[in-house]
Amino acid sequence: MFGLNRVKKTAAVGVATAAAAATALLGAPSAAAAPQPIVGGSTTTTTAYPFMMQITDASGNQFCGGTLVAAKKVVTAAHCMVGETTSSVRVVGGRTYLNGTNGTVSKVSKIWVDPGYTDATNGDDVAVLTLSTSMSYTPASYVSSSDTGVYAAGTTARILGWGTTSASGNSSNQLRTATVPIVSNSSCANSYGSDFVASDMVCAGYTSGGVDTCQGDSGGPLLIGGVLAGITSWGEGCAEAGYPGVYTRLTAFSSLVTAQVNS
Repeated sequence: MFGLNRVKKTAAVGVATAAAAATALLGAPSAAAAPQPIVGGSTTTTTAYPFMMQITDASGNQFCGGTLVAAKKVVTAAHCMVGETTSSVRVVGGRTYLNGTNGTVSKVSKIWVDPGYTDATNGDDVAVLTLSTSMSYTPASYVSSSDTGVYAAGTTARILGWGTTSASGNSSNQLRTATVPIVSNSSCANSYGSDFVASDMVCAGYTSGGVDTCQGDSGGPLLIGGVLAGITSWGEGCAEAGYPGVYTRLTAFSSLVTAQVNS
């Protein structure tokens, strides 16, 4: 079994130190590159991407990302919610910097995880959080179940997150973004074999590597045409040549997400 979850669980305060050993493992991965942030990208702000949410523990330590899709609803990865409860999670909107104090912090009143989820390499890696406090930020639109054509190979997608920046585990204090091309199902299957479930997953990245999401970016958005089309899920290492990032194929779960948004 390949790869690493892109969740970052840490007891550190603020920006600093999630040890590499704290990175959740999927099975027994082969040698992985040192964790990187959204490599090859640039800094950005939550003003530019107002739907981008930090998911933190109760002490304010960010470990995943999420996407606001309604005033009280955030889409994230199921693997981000393993072992979590409504009392252990907070969602922060409108905060570009991990060490900032601005924005809106909300408790979570409900965590829905796809009932088929077991681990990220088996698919079903989607969760929806219901917030206790409404977010005043503009939500993202997301794909419908019929929008399957958005994943055409070579289509440009945008990724966002505060992921780790080195083997020592420091995060990017400022939100970062980059663009990556969608990878064909056949090419992704060549990289990951049976761990790639085409019905549930989509890959994005360059053959040569160098641009990718990593630990701490889990649950964040894969945007195509400005619309939420995927969720940062897993991958072999970070930004490794021949191993694109793997994202939840949101068209497969759109109706389930909508049911939660409307609940």
